[in-house]
Amino acid sequence: MTEIEIPQFFACPISLQIMKDPVTTVTGITYDRESIDYWLLKAKDCTCPITKQPLPRNAEFLTPNHTLRRLIQAWCLANEANGVDQIPTPKSPPSNADVEKLVKDLEVPPRFQNAMEKLHNLAVENERNRRCMASVGVAEAMVHVITKSFKQGKTTSCVEEALRILRLLWSSANVVDSNHMKRLVRHNFDFLNSLTWVLQLQTKNNIKVINEALPLLKLTIEAKDSTPLGNLGLEFFRVFVNVMKNRELSQQAIKSALHVLIETCPLGRNRTKIVEAGAVQDLVELALEKPEKNLTELVFILLAHLCSCADGRDQFLQHAAGIAVVSKRILRVSPTTDDRALHIFSLISKFSASNEVVQEMLRVGAVSKLCMVLQAACASHLKEKARGVLRLHSKTWNNSPCIQVYLLTRFQR
Repeated sequence: MTEIEIPQFFACPISLQIMKDPVTTVTGITYDRESIDYWLLKAKDCTCPITKQPLPRNAEFLTPNHTLRRLIQAWCLANEANGVDQIPTPKSPPSNADVEKLVKDLEVPPRFQNAMEKLHNLAVENERNRRCMASVGVAEAMVHVITKSFKQGKTTSCVEEALRILRLLWSSANVVDSNHMKRLVRHNFDFLNSLTWVLQLQTKNNIKVINEALPLLKLTIEAKDSTPLGNLGLEFFRVFVNVMKNRELSQQAIKSALHVLIETCPLGRNRTKIVEAGAVQDLVELALEKPEKNLTELVFILLAHLCSCADGRDQFLQHAAGIAVVSKRILRVSPTTDDRALHIFSLISKFSASNEVVQEMLRVGAVSKLCMVLQAACASHLKEKARGVLRLHSKTWNNSPCIQVYLLTRFQR
């Protein structure tokens, strides 16, 4: 196949790729729409990449260059035999007025379903659409759809679409839009209750709905004031623990659930409620599955929180693999995991160290792993934590042939 040289004026100045949807800015320079859209969204100083002159951040000021697009399409057609792909005529992006009409159609029952489907397709299509939707109040409309379904006790396919649209709008929002989203849900406990209700109803029925709801719950919890979050009920945490047992969930959904529990754990009596909901043993089970690094870190951060109370330590020690799995992950995942694992052992050694527990730590290799930390190339504060645990029970462990005596005698009290 003959190598084809793309005419220079067919290439986008940003991506250097052939333009599929050329648009001209107010500075007179033509770019591919996707590239200049992304530039306008992410650039700190909104200027033309070529002329450095100021540009309006609103993509509605981009003018389609139909003449250039037709020239590019004609060139692609002429070179089809040489392996050049055809470029279809792009759809015109929706205007603010188009999206505003769809939002109004949501209030008309016969048009509701069609409007939801169109909004969903626009949100999935690209980031420019999502910015347009955020600017005309689609997020508020989706919150209304979800809370209305909760109050009526009805779950429909529209709830799933509303959850996905809202998640897409929030996850791709810039700083201004993100702050608007936070204000939208900060004092709206009906919305928080709606998301919890969705999880409760869909625990076994619809994994897709749960995968959409959990990231939204994480963002909602992060946006709320801490004081009312200290009064969350036991049922709230039971829902989360039940959801985390489902291994068909996406990694993002499980991480979101862990983030919610970590965020709410220190507030009020939430730590005790999370333990009462049975989270500790489920976290140990999750750790046994050897999840990827970030998920393992979240598991150990939450375990360390829960082991700071007596009931949490009791649940942890009741699991036959609790001490073993914490020991196994030390020096194998990340410094964060090491820190939290050593913190768990420190709490156990100080406050729950029955003779049986001390012997268990020796039997499953936890004491040997503590000795390895002292010899490993890791941070000094980790070595100090390991040294502190070894000091607490050195007399018991010193008598075991499994341990290098010189390591323990150096740290006798």
